[in-house]
Amino acid sequence: MSQEKVDRYKKEKANRAKIIKKQKQQKLLMQIGAVVIGAALCVWIGFSVYDKANTPEPKSYEVNMDALTEYQNSLSVE
Repeated sequence: MSQEKVDRYKKEKANRAKIIKKQKQQKLLMQIGAVVIGAALCVWIGFSVYDKANTPEPKSYEVNMDALTEYQNSLSVE
């Protein structure tokens, strides 16, 4: 039993550099992913605020229907 522990410790010690390197890479990827997601969220919120702040007011139009009304009245008289 004791020899098994010693052998396992030696294997872990031999691979310790690889394990630490892999852990550092995973940590770096997680940080980069968090930054990318955070930046995307900030851009999305900023764009939404900008879009709502700069929406143009709706324009209203006036249409003169006198000519059409006169034409319809002239058709119904005949």
